[in-house]
Amino acid sequence: MGSSSRAACSSPSAVRYLGVVVASVLCTRLFLFEARDRCETSSEARRKNVGEFEWPELGYGSHLALRIYVYQESEVPGLKELLSGRDNKISPEDCLKGQYGTQVKIHKLLLESRYRTLDKDDADFFFVPTYVKCVRMKGGLSDKEIDFKFIQIVTQMPYFRRSGGRDHVFVFPSGIGAHIFKHWPVYLNRSIFLTPEGDRTDKRETSAFNTWKDVIIPGNIDNDILLQGSAIQQFIKPLPLAKRNYLANYFGRAQNKTGRLKLLKLAKLYPDELEAPDLTFSASSKLERKEYFRHLRNAKFCLSPRGESSWTLRFFESFFVECVPVILSDRIELPFQNVLDYRKFSIKWPSSRTDEQLLDYLRSIPDYEIEAMISRGRSVRCLWLYVGESHACSAMTGILWELQRKSRRFHQSQDTFWLHNQTLVDEDLNAIK
Repeated sequence: MGSSSRAACSSPSAVRYLGVVVASVLCTRLFLFEARDRCETSSEARRKNVGEFEWPELGYGSHLALRIYVYQESEVPGLKELLSGRDNKISPEDCLKGQYGTQVKIHKLLLESRYRTLDKDDADFFFVPTYVKCVRMKGGLSDKEIDFKFIQIVTQMPYFRRSGGRDHVFVFPSGIGAHIFKHWPVYLNRSIFLTPEGDRTDKRETSAFNTWKDVIIPGNIDNDILLQGSAIQQFIKPLPLAKRNYLANYFGRAQNKTGRLKLLKLAKLYPDELEAPDLTFSASSKLERKEYFRHLRNAKFCLSPRGESSWTLRFFESFFVECVPVILSDRIELPFQNVLDYRKFSIKWPSSRTDEQLLDYLRSIPDYEIEAMISRGRSVRCLWLYVGESHACSAMTGILWELQRKSRRFHQSQDTFWLHNQTLVDEDLNAIK
């Protein structure tokens, strides 16, 4: 038996068989190496699709594949007034500037997006466009009217009832956040909020932001910062560190806020190092935009204290004049924290220590480390800009990735039920879509 086995193993057919096995192993290894290379190339392509950042595949998926339905102003009674006021006189152009500009920009970009769908049954999310902060600021609706209109629209959207609003997305761009709608805790408590505001407990009992369902977004940076030859370009052009006249600066109204008042006091003690004028709403002490950026770029560090809310646009603006942002707001929430390590390009300092110790610390940082932080900040600032999908890196790309992480395959609420044949029904057992 052993002899015949050895003979069989040494036979020409066995040699040929062994050759086939070896060839198969080599081909398999070659295939695996090629597949790995293809995967690495694909991964690199995905990284390029979002600029220099790669959203983690775990929980997000390997590529963007979400579908978003955008409500038209005419399809839901009351929605038009939340976009243009009771007399329909407020235009999107009227609302493009300032804090509330993100409501307009996100709406416009989703209308143009390749991820938009016109089929509600195909949608992962439903975007509800409102320019309510702008409309309110311009007198288009009162607080009472805003409350009524929001209740009117959410009670007339069948797909909102289907999920309890979990797949419906609203933008609340200012410090007041969702509190602009008084009854949001009743009607929108499960919906997704896109907001720069992660904490608003100074004047409210609770914050409208919920880290499990909502998305922190960048504040509204004017897009003309991007345009070569625009009027603002010469004023945001960064100065060499050696030519900057100040160690740090702060440009904003004190608003009787403790942290901001501390900076004004500190600037009086160290006027050669800290520039922090006492600005108000009056024309005589108000900086024009060009003048504001000209001053902002003249320091190595741009200080961002808490004001009426925890976030400030100054944090995002500092990246474009290339000064290192110093956050003096303990409860701040920042955009895209699953991707960005803010320690690499910013500083967060305890607001309770807004005194000489802060200046001592900033003086101790050598210029080469400041330059390194500025360089790293230069690579992330594309995520602060609301531009189209032709730009590989943008605020909108980041928002889409964050929304995709929150998508659900199945939707149900206290108003929906289902039967053995998978039919969705309401409480009266009437079939619903």
